[in-house]
Amino acid sequence: LFVAFAGFEQRQGEYDRARVIFKYAVGLEALPEAARESLRARYTAFEKSHGDRDAIEGVVVDKKRAQYEASVAAEPHQYDHWFDYARLEASLGATNADRVRDVFERAVANVPPAPEKRLWRRYIYLWIKYALFEELVARDYARTRAVYASCRRLIPHDRFTFGKIWIMSAHFELRRGQLKAARQVLGAAIGRAPKDKTFKAYIQLELQLGEVDRCRTLYEKYVTWAPHKAGAWIAMAQLEASLSEVDRARAIFELAVEQPLLDMPELAWKAFVDFEAGLEDNAARVRELYGRLLQRTQHVKVWLSLAQWEWDASGPEHGRAAYEKAHEHFKAEGLKLERLAVLEAWLQNERGAASAGAGSDAHAGADVDADADAVAKVEALMPKRVKKKRAIVANDGTDGGWEEYYDYVFPDERATQPSLKILEMAHKWKRQKTD
Repeated sequence: LFVAFAGFEQRQGEYDRARVIFKYAVGLEALPEAARESLRARYTAFEKSHGDRDAIEGVVVDKKRAQYEASVAAEPHQYDHWFDYARLEASLGATNADRVRDVFERAVANVPPAPEKRLWRRYIYLWIKYALFEELVARDYARTRAVYASCRRLIPHDRFTFGKIWIMSAHFELRRGQLKAARQVLGAAIGRAPKDKTFKAYIQLELQLGEVDRCRTLYEKYVTWAPHKAGAWIAMAQLEASLSEVDRARAIFELAVEQPLLDMPELAWKAFVDFEAGLEDNAARVRELYGRLLQRTQHVKVWLSLAQWEWDASGPEHGRAAYEKAHEHFKAEGLKLERLAVLEAWLQNERGAASAGAGSDAHAGADVDADADAVAKVEALMPKRVKKKRAIVANDGTDGGWEEYYDYVFPDERATQPSLKILEMAHKWKRQKTD
């Protein structure tokens, strides 16, 4: 009936009347979807024949809008449909702000069915897009503030939170020149649902404002909330170091390395050592600190760091003593890979010193010979890499065959392994026979 009515008006040249009929018909929800789809197709054909560019685009938009309406009705918690729908409405310009708001309001009304963060991640971005639209496109700052506030109230902070929402809310207030409101938002964040991200954002804000006392207060709350976070202690100490508060920084580092459950203690110790090493005439403190660290762990990286620091700060003689001590330790422990790592680092430093000495005009001949002897001494300690075989035992205890592996044989071990000499001679004879 509607098609016939519109067709009659077309034949009479009453295109505006025909257009009104089509628009009314495609908007009737009482009609079956198949009938409405057929009407849309005819309406599109009509506009292509008798309408201008804006009318044609309007028909296309109406068709897409109907598709999105069907999608969000079928799957209201499929938030990607809502994103696409809102993007369509927003593409029509600021004059379409009411439709965009309507889409966003309907979208955020579909709260995830369970308080699980994985279900909320995509949903939260609907609120973020909504707030950004109000601020940047509609320029309605009161609505923007209300959107952020509604989102914060909706999140179940006792189960999880989203630091991004708190930070974006505070940054919005800063852009509006509302420093007090920004502080209130970030203060509520760390008081109600503290996170690393919100602490760092609040501290960064106060640092930019030059509010050192506020930064100290925030860092105190940060390490009280998360005493296991090495990064928090390090940042707190580095703040004091940047203010030349050496004693305060040292005290903070001492508290950090004494924490029983640090997530990354190696970072705290490294930062402490770097801090002490950066001070003038402080070699004794650095050595004492390395000594305390070696009492806790004998990791090869600690030994290498100590030896390298001694080489750079106190000269090759102190460095050689540290490398020798490290080498003897791992030799006694029977740790071949760590022993090899120490020798490789030692040899690299010796070769660097010899190369620098050879290129210096002031370097005497005796010093050049001494450097060469030092390189030769370390080279004599280097192991040989040999291929060996070992039996494989399966999980059930049965024989699993043999596997090849590489081992390192140090010079002091060769005397206790006479069979190695025979093995070397056999390999040499085999190569000669092959040649």
